[in-house]
Amino acid sequence: MAVPARRTSSARRDKRRSSVWKLNAPEIEKCPNCGEYKRRHRVCPACGQYRGRQVLTIKED
Repeated sequence: MAVPARRTSSARRDKRRSSVWKLNAPEIEKCPNCGEYKRRHRVCPACGQYRGRQVLTIKED
């Protein structure tokens, strides 16, 4: 069975792992109906519309 001849240094190990664990910010866009920012492909939390249709009824406070 193959065994590494030398121990992998922490710097080399961390360089290899550096780009794997980066998180991307969620993409946001303006709602065409109310202008609030919302995540893409989701119902607008402010007005309740998705793709031009009223999906949710939002309660007024």
